[in-house]
Amino acid sequence: MSLRRAEPADASAIRELSRAAYAKWVPVIGCEPLPMTADYDQAVRQHIIDLHEECGELRALIEMVVETGFLLIENIAVRPDQQGKGIGDRLVRHAEAVASSLKLHEIQLYTNAAFVSNIAFYAKRGYQEYDRKTMPSGRAAVFMRKILPSTR
Repeated sequence: MSLRRAEPADASAIRELSRAAYAKWVPVIGCEPLPMTADYDQAVRQHIIDLHEECGELRALIEMVVETGFLLIENIAVRPDQQGKGIGDRLVRHAEAVASSLKLHEIQLYTNAAFVSNIAFYAKRGYQEYDRKTMPSGRAAVFMRKILPSTR
């Protein structure tokens, strides 16, 4: 799977893809998930966002944030008609490779506690829950992490 780094001109397409990918969760939680309302004009300048395109169309993306001591997966969005094809799995492996290239040995992420299939998706890939919190917005979040093998 080929990826390219997002540029400021991609912010609108990133926003559209994220809104489409997360729309299925609106009825589950009764509001728009955070990736549907994020400021992608700012995120594309401050975060690592890698895009998966085929035939000139954006199909998926991964947004990552370098934190002190770990890489945070902020968002994985896969176009609804592309979900279930292994793209998300490849994006998670890409994040692990990015973390390793940055000499980071931990990846963290968080997801809404109501997104049970997301929690299972990450658990199947070796991510372990380490905390649950109710956020200021009132949403319950599950925090997960994976320790990557050291490359020493």
